[in-house]
Amino acid sequence: MIQELVHIILYNWLGMDATSKLVMAVDFFFYDTIKILILLYLVSMVMNFVNTYLPIEKIRSFLLNKNLFGFQYLLASFFGAVTPFCSCSSVPLFIGFVKGGIPLGVTFSFLITSPLVNEVAVAMFIGIFGFKVTAIYVASGILVGMFAGFVLGKLNQEKYLSDWVKDILNKSISNQRTYIAETNSIFQKISIASRESLQIIKGIFIYILIGIAIGAAIHGYIPNDFFVQYISRDNLFAIPMAVIVGIPLYSNAAGIIPIIQVLVTKGIPLGTALAFMMAVVGLSLPEAMLLKKVMQIRLLVTFFSVVGICIMILGYFFNMIL
Repeated sequence: MIQELVHIILYNWLGMDATSKLVMAVDFFFYDTIKILILLYLVSMVMNFVNTYLPIEKIRSFLLNKNLFGFQYLLASFFGAVTPFCSCSSVPLFIGFVKGGIPLGVTFSFLITSPLVNEVAVAMFIGIFGFKVTAIYVASGILVGMFAGFVLGKLNQEKYLSDWVKDILNKSISNQRTYIAETNSIFQKISIASRESLQIIKGIFIYILIGIAIGAAIHGYIPNDFFVQYISRDNLFAIPMAVIVGIPLYSNAAGIIPIIQVLVTKGIPLGTALAFMMAVVGLSLPEAMLLKKVMQIRLLVTFFSVVGICIMILGYFFNMIL
């Protein structure tokens, strides 16, 4: 519905040329801005509302329970696989999970898996590559989320969250009991949750616009096959190169899978092509700009490095077994 509205405004009302690179970039910018702001507001409000009811300390203790033997990472990755979020939805999801008391490593497991594996990607994979490759990809995507989240959790990077997020967390913890004690009406709780959500949007609005603008420029002006020449050779460094050149691009799984099909038909090994896809979908410059608001540079670099290495390992694994 949002996409149709943007198309009506740009093409029907303003009479813009749909084939123009500038117009394609503008289309992308307005669509993603509206979508992400709505998502940010809804996710933040739901988490704020839930926080007035749930005993966050117990949830946090459950997810930090060492007796779960990593089950919390599997649960987060599986939940990420069944939710259709793209990488540029990272900020609202990150804030919502961390504010809800979810450990940082578990939060990362969800954020990593969500853009990589979703129902649209699965359906398209089955149609193009068959059930075997699809099953391996889904399992591998969940495994990447689990392992990378586990590693990031063990690195104890909470101290590298931005001061803005730390302030939100401190206010959330100190105010939770106040909300429960002073607001007996569900409408009062909704009103409080809505106000907090609007404050979050106000705090990161400029970062959202910058991140989406970068993605729009890439989407409108860089051809899909621009980087193919850098990963077309089957050599030892093809997979790391595929990940490196995939990061500047930005697309969701549905948009990149047809390109992967073209790469494979051109003779590029499937593992190399999938590593390229995962870098495009799971890591991107727009995502980095958005995450810069919620974490310091050191944590951002650590996040990209750990996920990038996991994707490279997965690419080599695919090339060995397929």
